[in-house]
Amino acid sequence: MKQSTPNKAISEFKFRNPAVYKIKVKGEISGSLKDRFGGLQINVERSKDMDSVTVLIGQINDQSALSGILTSLYDFQFPIISVNMLENSHSDLE
Repeated sequence: MKQSTPNKAISEFKFRNPAVYKIKVKGEISGSLKDRFGGLQINVERSKDMDSVTVLIGQINDQSALSGILTSLYDFQFPIISVNMLENSHSDLE
């Protein structure tokens, strides 16, 4: 995989490209809801003084799929804490 600087990776990123994302939400995604986010690794972080935080990490096919995941989280009333693109995967496709 070709190494690029963060600014170059962002400038080369396109709406239709897959990328690896890390999404954090307040609350715990468990049980049958995990099936709604198939393919994403789901971890729940708990601490004594704070609410649970669920972290979803994985490759998402494009911005439309990302939007669908965020809409599902909204529909299930999980407040979104953060969404970060960890890796731009477009260079693997070309």
